[in-house]
Amino acid sequence: MMSKNTNEKAKLKKPNCPQCKINRFRVQNEKGDSVVVTVNKNFEVEPIHPEESLEGFDLTIVYCLGCSWKGSLKSLSTNH
Repeated sequence: MMSKNTNEKAKLKKPNCPQCKINRFRVQNEKGDSVVVTVNKNFEVEPIHPEESLEGFDLTIVYCLGCSWKGSLKSLSTNH
């Protein structure tokens, strides 16, 4: 049985790729430019380098950097 602390920690984990389980993605704009991002525990897309702007990028689809998976934020896994 999981302890309360272990269960709380599980809730705080960042969502990962459902296929390869990493938390590094890229997002693209209409021109095909991309920015490397991560997704926080609230399913918000954040650039790896804070000085990079996500303005003009499609934040509804993320592309995994570890495998060929792409999908919506809702498709990410929180089961590690």
